[in-house]
Amino acid sequence: MAHRQSHEHAGHDHAPVFAAPGHDHSHCAEAVLARAEALSTARGVRLTPIRRQVLQALAATHQPIGAYELIERLEDADGKRPAPITVYRALDFLLEQGFAHRIESRNAFIACAHDHKDGGVVMFLICESCGTVGEAESAAVGLALADAAGRIGFQPRGQVIEIAGICAHCRATAAA
Repeated sequence: MAHRQSHEHAGHDHAPVFAAPGHDHSHCAEAVLARAEALSTARGVRLTPIRRQVLQALAATHQPIGAYELIERLEDADGKRPAPITVYRALDFLLEQGFAHRIESRNAFIACAHDHKDGGVVMFLICESCGTVGEAESAAVGLALADAAGRIGFQPRGQVIEIAGICAHCRATAAA
């Protein structure tokens, strides 16, 4: 979940900002957890210890993580791992609350620190070189897709696009 620029402009599209390799990721993870805690309290839902642990594991990287890799990362000092059903239930909660996203093409998950207030399409820009995922939202793309779908009588339930390519950092590294 590469973070976007922190300023929001109502009605404007937002360009993703990919995290540079080796950047200090702690503020990204802190923002994800702070947002989840605040929204959980406001919504009257519980961010249980296992839900928080799963979110922390997702927020620890800008790369999507599969469920079984999450289970490995949650292994305690005694070598005990949470049951898969426990992790899947935590993931279901995080997805439902908008604290995480599923990257369908990777069958993996990323943490989310964005509110997606614009009502636009969420686009995941997946770097094929480093695996980092940039997240952007575009109201203009959402309107265009809704218009195209409406012309054929289709009513979209959700609008998410995954785009594979190479991020600016990897392109710059390859050019150097």
